[in-house]
Amino acid sequence: MAIVESKFDPKDAVYDEIVPAGEPWLHEVKKGQTFRILDLEGNQAVDTLFYNAHESTDRYSAVDTIRAQGNLYLTAGSKLLSSEGNVLVTITADTCGRHDTLGGACAAESNSVRYETGKKFMHSCRDSFLHALGHCDCHMDKRDLTSNVNFFMNVPVTPEGKLTFEDGISAPGKYVEMQAEMDVMVLISNCPQLNNPCNGYNPTPVQLLIWN
Repeated sequence: MAIVESKFDPKDAVYDEIVPAGEPWLHEVKKGQTFRILDLEGNQAVDTLFYNAHESTDRYSAVDTIRAQGNLYLTAGSKLLSSEGNVLVTITADTCGRHDTLGGACAAESNSVRYETGKKFMHSCRDSFLHALGHCDCHMDKRDLTSNVNFFMNVPVTPEGKLTFEDGISAPGKYVEMQAEMDVMVLISNCPQLNNPCNGYNPTPVQLLIWN
């Protein structure tokens, strides 16, 4: 874990938005800008994807990011790589200390397989991603959804190589901040999951800020 405080003051942000639990968010962050995700009430998972704003096929790659940094988890100093080997963003501040790269996004299919068939129709992060893409002029669709980052989410890997979903290690006011190394489109689902402890069984809002 690398705990690094930010040098930015929220009063100086050029963008400030509260995203309710279960809602999507799609926004361009320009090269050189700094972007913060703030966990307002604690223990909230924020599923996030990154794309080259000018070429959406050049997008976040969990495999390349993990291989390049030699670590399954993201924290201050981590560089998130694209499928073309380009650095999309660099995490510059982090008061949580560790973020998941393996748990993926909840979906109707995974809800029914992991929990029970009756959970299939519960809202999911994949639904949120698709809703955002279906209401934007970005020429992306479900083919552009890849393995995502889960900011603040706690998904330990067991000695047997299995994943477990545990209580989050975040708390009210914790944040992760990153600098855009190119113009990036950021796609977020503020996770609505109620069936595992990734949101403390109580999904809550997050705050998103951008500085020049």
